[in-house]
Amino acid sequence: MDDAHHYTESGLNNVFIHGMQVELDDDGDRVMTIPAIGDLHRVISEGIVSHRAGISGAELRFLRTEIGMTQAELAALLHRDKQSVGRWERGEIDIDSASEALVRKLAIERLNLQIDLGIDELSARSVRGADVQPIDIDIKADNDGPNYELRVA
Repeated sequence: MDDAHHYTESGLNNVFIHGMQVELDDDGDRVMTIPAIGDLHRVISEGIVSHRAGISGAELRFLRTEIGMTQAELAALLHRDKQSVGRWERGEIDIDSASEALVRKLAIERLNLQIDLGIDELSARSVRGADVQPIDIDIKADNDGPNYELRVA
């Protein structure tokens, strides 16, 4: 594997950015700049919504905050209580597959994600897996600036 940046600043432990430029500051320390953070977070959201295993609590929290909802607002939309959403996000209990499929669909709609999956496919992907799936992202520079692309395994 190349020298990927483990992007834990997102609050997720499974995001890796490949192709980042490393620079040295005045003290000789390695420094990485992440441009266009909104674009990067959109691609991370696409990675979460489209992967083929159930989403983790941290991924749920990431999507909820990107959508701009509080735990209470998401709970009301899902006909759950706020405590359930909090417990899902903390990983105390698994999110049920029906609620997860709705969260995935909500993220697609609210974040205008370029994902063409129907509710049947989203529901099939909303199944608890053994491990959290990595989200690998390539960063490429072009004339318009950085371009983030999800790596397809």
